[in-house]
Amino acid sequence: MSRPILVFDGLNCFYRHFVANPSMSQNGDPIGGIIGFLKGINLLCERYNPSGIYVVWEGGGSSRRRSIDKSYKQGRRPEKLNRFYSEDIPNTVSNRNDQISKLVSLLRYTSIPQIYVSDCEADDIIARIVSTTFPEDEFIIISSDRDFFQLINDRISVWSPGSKKRWTTELVLEKYSIHPTNFCAARCFIGDGSDGLKGASGVGFKSLAKRLPELSSSDSVSVDDIVTKCRLLQEQKSLKLYDSIIRNADIAKKNWKLMYLGSGNLSGTQMQKVDGILDNDAGPRNKLGFVRALLQLGITNFDYDKLFMALKPALYRE
Repeated sequence: MSRPILVFDGLNCFYRHFVANPSMSQNGDPIGGIIGFLKGINLLCERYNPSGIYVVWEGGGSSRRRSIDKSYKQGRRPEKLNRFYSEDIPNTVSNRNDQISKLVSLLRYTSIPQIYVSDCEADDIIARIVSTTFPEDEFIIISSDRDFFQLINDRISVWSPGSKKRWTTELVLEKYSIHPTNFCAARCFIGDGSDGLKGASGVGFKSLAKRLPELSSSDSVSVDDIVTKCRLLQEQKSLKLYDSIIRNADIAKKNWKLMYLGSGNLSGTQMQKVDGILDNDAGPRNKLGFVRALLQLGITNFDYDKLFMALKPALYRE
């Protein structure tokens, strides 16, 4: 049985625990994001026995995408903490940043490679790693972001902490009737509310799959192909769906530039930085340093032995 490489979408995975995990340190500080993230790594290492692990952090967003659409990912509502505090809820922004900083420091003791490159998105770095840098390896991307569905194939899958499912080609087809190869093209017309991207009115996965069955094929279907096909179908039978797709062709083409993941969204310097981090060793494990750091943070009930044992097959080939 093959051993996959796990690639964590760092900020996405952190946020899930940050908003939901009520853990508090002995110092009285919220630490749910830290504890949940570490336990998540532990759980998935035990489940998949990976041959390697990477954590990729958001680099402040893509300047290239912002040049295409200034409103891209703007106006997002701040994350709400759906957990209980006996007193006032602390400042979520400062607490979030503090927990991420401490988590990054803790992970350095484990020797898990962490990748951060400024002015780009973690999604594009992950796409480069799984599709270009290691084109023969099996990967599991850890994220609840459906943007990664476009990368799914016979060696790349997506584990969603939200749905608790490992999304494969078969599962995507079963759920959406759209092949991963064409998932990005379909979403260009559907839009993505979380990123502030409008789509074509009345267009959804079910309606697209019903009227354009070729989207369920592994053959690549472009945005232009969809528009052209709808023009032909509109001549045979007028439907609001076809009209909406045709009228919003320009929006869909712009969405493609914003939604498509790959090295083309990274500059040469950014790609060199990513490759440089991958080529260099993350440093030796330091279990004692990890334990000391936990105690300084007031974290006394975390099973660090279990974590380091789970990580050993993937990172410490002794």
